[in-house]
Amino acid sequence: MSRSDELVRALVDAQVGGFLAQPPGLGGDPGLGVAGVTGMPRGRTWDATASAQAPDLVGDTITFVTLDDGTVVVDQNEPDDSLAPLADAIERTLTPPYRAAAVRSREDVWAAVAEKVTIVELAGVDGDVVELSVVNGQQELEIDGKRAEQPPSGLEKLAAEHGDVSLHAERVDRDIFAVDVFPL
Repeated sequence: MSRSDELVRALVDAQVGGFLAQPPGLGGDPGLGVAGVTGMPRGRTWDATASAQAPDLVGDTITFVTLDDGTVVVDQNEPDDSLAPLADAIERTLTPPYRAAAVRSREDVWAAVAEKVTIVELAGVDGDVVELSVVNGQQELEIDGKRAEQPPSGLEKLAAEHGDVSLHAERVDRDIFAVDVFPL
């Protein structure tokens, strides 16, 4: 499942279930899930949440990536500028680049979440998902779930900036990848 799919699923779950959609069990799950008290891990936090009227969007969910220059990349077939209201709402609190997901909450009102990403150009990569982990100088690389030997130079440079790190890169468009950086 891609990060964009995870964003949509989390947002849809929040919309459908709402707060305490299921009461907490005796072990503290799934309900309140207070980290450190019930044994539940801390929930996902987003860099931005927003809502906006976007009457020209079709469907009920959408994911997109906004690049440094403001270019919006979306896989779904949407009318030109139909994402502008959502992007504008997100950008009140988060500057590009970011990955976002949105769900229709009613008629033309959409709720969105977004997370900051690093954009890297990775020329010549034959897959859509690249995972690179570096621990104590030892690298492990997978491309589309298969072991690989030599990391793309853009990803290797990014890893060098962070020391021990795990990088998750997903193709956005052509040679452009959105990278999540997880320091270890």
